[in-house]
Amino acid sequence: MSEKLADWTTGEAAIVYQSCAACGARQYFRRGFCASCGATELRELRASGEGTVYAASLVCRAATPETKAHVPYNIVLVDTDEGFRMMAHGDTDVAMGDRVTVRFVQFAGRVVPCFAKASQPDRTERWR
Repeated sequence: MSEKLADWTTGEAAIVYQSCAACGARQYFRRGFCASCGATELRELRASGEGTVYAASLVCRAATPETKAHVPYNIVLVDTDEGFRMMAHGDTDVAMGDRVTVRFVQFAGRVVPCFAKASQPDRTERWR
């Protein structure tokens, strides 16, 4: 495996994923092997931070005392443009099917990825 890139789990404002040299599969959680084929030659890459919401769940009851100040908050599954699915935080207005982009926010004492609706280009000029 190549050198490990820093990401949000180590305080860097980035999302890192692995790509398998043998089969091309992409996976989000770091592992010493490819979850698809078992090969051990994995390359780490930084994700663009863009994708589409696969699912969203609004949390209205705090799981811990540290998260009580953040209620309600959204947990989302995002299908990233790079081809892997990840769980993260999302703005409360984010819903299934929305195009999103990541930013990094403080949550219960840690920096975490949080997805917001991607800005859409203004299409009004096209119709005039």
